[in-house]
Amino acid sequence: MSEAVLCLKSFWAGLDARAGAADTRRQTDASQKILDDIPLTALAGALLLLLILSGFFSLSETAMMAANRYRLRALAQTGDRGAQFAVDLLAKTDRLLGVLLLFNNLINAAAATLVSLIVIELFGDERWALGIGTLLVTFLILVFAEITPKVIGARSADRLAPLVSFVLAPLLKVFSIVVNFVNLFVSALLWCLRLKGPVENELQRLSPAELRSLVLESSHFIPQKHRSILLNLFELEDITAEDVMTPRGTIDAIDLQAPLDEIKTQISTSYHTRLLVFDGDLNNVVGILHQRRLLAAVVAGELDKDTLRERLAKPYFIPGTTPIYSQLQFFQENQQRIALVVDEYGEVEGLVTLEDIIEEIVGKFTTSTPGASELAWGREDTALVEGHRSLRELNRKLSLNLPLEGPKTLNGLILEHFEDIPEGGVSVRIAGVQIEVVQTQDRMVRTARLFRPKP
Repeated sequence: MSEAVLCLKSFWAGLDARAGAADTRRQTDASQKILDDIPLTALAGALLLLLILSGFFSLSETAMMAANRYRLRALAQTGDRGAQFAVDLLAKTDRLLGVLLLFNNLINAAAATLVSLIVIELFGDERWALGIGTLLVTFLILVFAEITPKVIGARSADRLAPLVSFVLAPLLKVFSIVVNFVNLFVSALLWCLRLKGPVENELQRLSPAELRSLVLESSHFIPQKHRSILLNLFELEDITAEDVMTPRGTIDAIDLQAPLDEIKTQISTSYHTRLLVFDGDLNNVVGILHQRRLLAAVVAGELDKDTLRERLAKPYFIPGTTPIYSQLQFFQENQQRIALVVDEYGEVEGLVTLEDIIEEIVGKFTTSTPGASELAWGREDTALVEGHRSLRELNRKLSLNLPLEGPKTLNGLILEHFEDIPEGGVSVRIAGVQIEVVQTQDRMVRTARLFRPKP
């Protein structure tokens, strides 16, 4: 009895196995019939179309991410619709990347499936053929749908971004529900990783150093003079009144203790419109004289010291560490054009004018002081320079790299190095520049000869 039952079980198991095999053969035959109904050329054409679409989305992704956002904003302000679309898309980077990657991955997956169908059509269901198909689809996607389109997108990002935006903007609207659903999971993952906040706001911030680099790299778009002015603006916060002031020893000032005839001569021969007036000592400043205020008294022959005192404006004092950008604002707010620079003890160090600050921005433009030599290298690669010249001016005009952290003038730099008053003919090398003392007078270096450093 038991043997009969076992035989029946074996019989039905055999029937089931043959039925399963038959079903599998029928399914395979059905799939094969479907493949047979689709021409191979149609499959190849569909694969080509998928590669083109994948390449488009890869190109779009790179072009949008590499595009200059500031240039796009400028184009959008002129009424360019493509640039406006691009600016709007870049304002929501997460949604833009969502629609790009959604279509790119769907198309790549479809392309991989299609290659498998083509391989089965040509070689049958062989493992080696499927392996070759996998390698083939990887190669096709890398070359034609990834690397080449992205290189093109990176090279012409500013030109392509407005164009592809005409396609991406409608796609984002149509598939916004799908993109938002996917981004829910992305936002949750970012929250778990403690990465919060809008990405685009971080990308739009530029530091002063980055802005300066942009100006330096804009040689094809901004003239040299304009670029120089912009670069000077970045340095205003680092330049103090001490860096641009006229040193105390070279200030053209009137001493009220001097005879009246000498004062008249000084006023008539001065090339300044405003003169500093002091009483006996330069630290005892009485005021600032605007020479136009004396015109009536001079014509009437009534110029005397009392009249001179009546025409003086109140002096304006500032510390030497004041940044010239702040000082420019102070001049504007207080309606001043000249200020006296004092040290921590209240003693006058020098004098700074509105023109001195403006020249730091736009370059030298006022009339040169009579008798002052022009800063330029001579035929023998030397330059005869006054000791009161500022180191900043020497660096700028002669392309040197003298240190600016300590003394502000050439005389101060030489005295600091020697720690004494040097005699004429003594030479020293500072920051690669050979400096020869030519003349010393009144405990300071009056003139020195600089030798151009060899490259």
